Amino acid sequence: MADSAYNVGDLVAEFLARIGVTTCFGIVSVHNIPMLDAIGRRNAIRYVMARGEMGGAHMADAYARVSGHLGVIFSSTGPGAANAVPGLAEAMFGGSPVLHITGQTATKYLDRDMGTVHDLPGQTAMLGAVSKSAFRIRSAGEALGVLTRAATLALTPPMGPVSLEIPIDIQRTAIARPAELDRLVLPIPPALPPDPAALDEAAAILSRARRPMLWLGNGAKAAGPQAMRLMALGFGAVSSWNGRGIVPEDHPMTLGGMHGNGSPLVQEFYGTVDAMLVVGSRLRGHETMDFSLKLPKTLIQADVDPRANGRTYPNACFVSGDAGLVMAGLAERLEGRMQADPAFAEDFATLRRRATEAYRETLGPYADFPATLRAALPRDALFVRDVTLSNSSWGNRIFPVFGPRDAVHPVSAAIGPGLPLGIGAAMAGSGRKAIAMVGDGGFAVNQTELWTAAQEGAELIVMVMNDRGYGVIKHIQGALQEGRMFFGDLKGPDFLQLAALAGMPASRVASAAELGQAVAQAAARPGPTLIEVDMTAIGAFPPYAPYNGMGIYAAGSSSR
Repeated sequence: MADSAYNVGDLVAEFLARIGVTTCFGIVSVHNIPMLDAIGRRNAIRYVMARGEMGGAHMADAYARVSGHLGVIFSSTGPGAANAVPGLAEAMFGGSPVLHITGQTATKYLDRDMGTVHDLPGQTAMLGAVSKSAFRIRSAGEALGVLTRAATLALTPPMGPVSLEIPIDIQRTAIARPAELDRLVLPIPPALPPDPAALDEAAAILSRARRPMLWLGNGAKAAGPQAMRLMALGFGAVSSWNGRGIVPEDHPMTLGGMHGNGSPLVQEFYGTVDAMLVVGSRLRGHETMDFSLKLPKTLIQADVDPRANGRTYPNACFVSGDAGLVMAGLAERLEGRMQADPAFAEDFATLRRRATEAYRETLGPYADFPATLRAALPRDALFVRDVTLSNSSWGNRIFPVFGPRDAVHPVSAAIGPGLPLGIGAAMAGSGRKAIAMVGDGGFAVNQTELWTAAQEGAELIVMVMNDRGYGVIKHIQGALQEGRMFFGDLKGPDFLQLAALAGMPASRVASAAELGQAVAQAAARPGPTLIEVDMTAIGAFPPYAPYNGMGIYAAGSSSR
């Protein structure tokens, strides 16, 4: 085959460009060379060279969350595909549209366990376990159709990762360029309209409410204007931790991520709320203290996925449909019919102030960190974090988020995604500054990706909260294991020297008073910067909910 022949690898590269992909992530390897060769020759897509497939998959995930478009990760087959699994699992938790393209052994050896390079019998099943679906291209002739199906499925709500295997001999197979590429449009289904009768039923319940609230989740990220229409009728709002910023969190009638987990005042307030509309949220056990969080008695749930009906909390009414269409339909039916309690807005404002201050008082020497960090960053900064003491406490709850795609965190509560998530967010940010708040333990999992940030010139602040170990785990052990703390102390690098090796500026913060200036300077500086926050110098981080006695439950015990 002549080098100039058009092959399936060329088709993959052109397909991605045709559907609007401008950035991909991954590692070049023996089983993806034809595809990446085509991307390199065409020079239409930026290829970000991750240092590990796990990191690359997390980058693609964050890229998708921030951009609202498809995140693409290339891996090799076998061990390389297995390395991508943690990133795909996180994208599944986060409802993130990621397309994972991996190789496969040559078709004549497929599924025969013959020991060819990287051949992993059962790879498809492995990938299917952490994806919406896993496909394999079995002939060059079906390549465009399967590519189209895979990308469409990833972008169809409820969104999630999709894996696609392309055997190496098929990648190299010469084909005629498909004319359909010139008019290619992904057949993504239109937004699912809700049943008018279900809307009527929900509106009838809500029309009687005088103290109504919204709970907004990831599925409502594109429905901020419709949520605001309901809030104009007197609704208050809270958000799941993956639905932050749908309503800007300086709006007086939202509690943001302070939705009751870790806040007795909010839980008490729910007793005065006579109806709550839950839109696009699982009401996940991790956030509801394994469903022990007492929500208002009257719940109406709206979700594009019919499986959400009654999956976690019982509801008085379920509406299946697109979040924006549901809320717009309800607003039309409720305008002129609702009469909110005149005292509700004032009571809500008082709760917001008291609950935020009460939570802030639990943070000990870190009480000023949320406000200081917020003031030091641009309003449109991207707030990315790993599982750390700071994220699991104030980062999830009281750091204000202003846009629906401005916050990224490990929904799975996994340790280690923070740095690569920050890189992916920065790549999607169109010049906006991202900050990745990571613990030293989490940073260690993917610390080689620091060189990816340096090579790409990512607009990223890496803020390492260094307490010399697994601080979250120690809090869990302190609460559940009678104070016995085994295997949580880590010897780590000198972070300033590490940053110097990567060729990026760095600084160390040894007091809360130094944080604002260090972050502001990093935000003003182009490219990546590392800031080490010396937690041993600042002081011990107090136990946080639920490990401070406010509803200890088992679900958090796997977090580090």
